[in-house]
Amino acid sequence: MSAPGRPNGEYRSAQREGSPMNAPIKILAVDDKPQNLAAIEAVLAGTGVQLVRAASGNEALERLLVDEVALALIDVRMPQMDGFELAELMRGTGRTRTIPIIFMTAEADDPTRTFRGYEAGAVDFLHKPVDPQILRSKVDVFVQLYSQRRQLSTQLDELKSALRMNEMFAAVLSHDLRNPLNAIAVSAEVIRRLSTDPNIVTTSDRIHSSVKRMAKMIEQLLDVARIRAGGITLQTKPGDVAQICTAIRDELEGAGNASGIVVTADGDTHAEFDPDRLSQVLSNLAGNAVQHGEPGQPILIAIDGTRPDCVRVQVSNRGAIPQDKLDSLFEPFQTGGTSSGGLGLGLYIARQFALAHGGGLSARVSAAAETVFELDVPRTPAAAAAPIRLDG
Repeated sequence: MSAPGRPNGEYRSAQREGSPMNAPIKILAVDDKPQNLAAIEAVLAGTGVQLVRAASGNEALERLLVDEVALALIDVRMPQMDGFELAELMRGTGRTRTIPIIFMTAEADDPTRTFRGYEAGAVDFLHKPVDPQILRSKVDVFVQLYSQRRQLSTQLDELKSALRMNEMFAAVLSHDLRNPLNAIAVSAEVIRRLSTDPNIVTTSDRIHSSVKRMAKMIEQLLDVARIRAGGITLQTKPGDVAQICTAIRDELEGAGNASGIVVTADGDTHAEFDPDRLSQVLSNLAGNAVQHGEPGQPILIAIDGTRPDCVRVQVSNRGAIPQDKLDSLFEPFQTGGTSSGGLGLGLYIARQFALAHGGGLSARVSAAAETVFELDVPRTPAAAAAPIRLDG
């Protein structure tokens, strides 16, 4: 193998000056003849590629424990461990499984050996004496691919880091907003009690209502931050799903809902769940039904306790959600036509809490043009009282 001068434009796109990816890309060359390794090194000299030399399969394995390489050039015929055996060992280890392998052989084409080589993990064969131009061209392809993968990996790490910072910022900001918000709520209540002026009382009630809405948004942001960080812990205990539904009905009707909420139960409605999280889910579903159902029509909460594995809760109201909205209903920051002035996080959080219990939450439109939400609460949660990293 000869060693001609440097080809035009080689690897410059993979090794741009001033790039954070400027660390040299390494190529492993394995051959028991030192002159062949020297020839490969001469061919690739000045390209920005660093050659890692190994005189045997065992030495190659040792070098691979230390060096990360973009490509392996392996001689087929070597004493003790031939190239095929080395390739099979590389394919059996997670660290080296994905390294592309090009075999170099001095033997004539043999379909049987070629098949064994590809079966061992080869991406190509080069026949000796190796043409320097062909070698450079093939190495160039794999260097470019490796450089692109490394750049994408770096960008992905940066995006993940930015996402974590944004979530941390949202969590800290949401937490710090609670104190001034509580002060506003207390002040509004004091003003309401000290004044008999109807206009002042109305204004105080409006401030109090806005504070409650903002507090709900802050809590949703905190929930999303906890979900993304895997910091949600379920505190499960035995309870009655029907009792939770009844308490939510009383709370909503006490707030002035004129439509009325009808709760029905059938079978054994007991399960093991986190009462606070389940209340949050059901309150969101019932609240949406009250807000977006047809005026004057009742909201139905039907609890089916006849299933052996779970308690199913159906929350339905008159009025159909369009199909295009239904498809994105549980995505974060997607209002889906079920939120008014909110962040579009309620249903996303509700589904995540349902999944954390090992259950599920879905939505459909019935033949009677009713919007129906179905919540499955397992009799026994997937991982009771354990930190759960949720989807999304």
